[in-house]
Amino acid sequence: MHIHLINPNSTASMTAQALESALLVKNAGTTLSASNPADSPVSIEGGADEAMAVPAMLAEIRKGEARGIDAYVLACFDDPGLHAAREVARGPVIGICQAAVQVAMTISRRFSIITTLSRSVPIIEDLVDGYGAGRHCRNVRAIDLPVLHLEEDPAEAERLLRAEIEIARREDRAEAIVLGCAGMSSLCDRLRQATGIPVIDGVTAAVKLAEALVGAGYATSKVNAYAYPRVKHAACAV
Repeated sequence: MHIHLINPNSTASMTAQALESALLVKNAGTTLSASNPADSPVSIEGGADEAMAVPAMLAEIRKGEARGIDAYVLACFDDPGLHAAREVARGPVIGICQAAVQVAMTISRRFSIITTLSRSVPIIEDLVDGYGAGRHCRNVRAIDLPVLHLEEDPAEAERLLRAEIEIARREDRAEAIVLGCAGMSSLCDRLRQATGIPVIDGVTAAVKLAEALVGAGYATSKVNAYAYPRVKHAACAV
């Protein structure tokens, strides 16, 4: 099977990091590739960035459909354009927030999410509620570090995340931690080992879910909501 990872922002180094994390967990028979649009925001931090990123992301999926891609992973924790992407794709499209939340609900009763900036907290809270995990997610926390700083100073990012994980374990009584940004994926194993609590990376969770769905023969339903978009023609101006 061929799974294609799409980073909706235009930072190629972040795409490479997410792909590196994904390659560590893929099955031997799985082909993984990755891309990012060239004309999207350099990072996605809020609703405006999401809106600007979605059209180019959908174009990446259309390219993948022409190549016969079996499933897609959207490597942004805000899951931007997820429903629209499922309308365009034949195979499963997995958002890393939804995948991580499903894993957290499977391996724990209570979990907390740690993201980058405070402005992302309400977006993630809405996603978690929509995914049916609102009662299980005890908190969405932020380390107040911009997305691109995760790459610029990974040691500082790890220090802040470790401190916030300990606070979440103590104050939220969290039994698992979800990392709320694809740019944190390379830190997941180190954080898990350092804190002794399950730490979930949405990139690897989404890849394994995509493999399971494709392997079991599941595809995106084209009945009603996720049907392919209707072909429309612009009305001629008089």
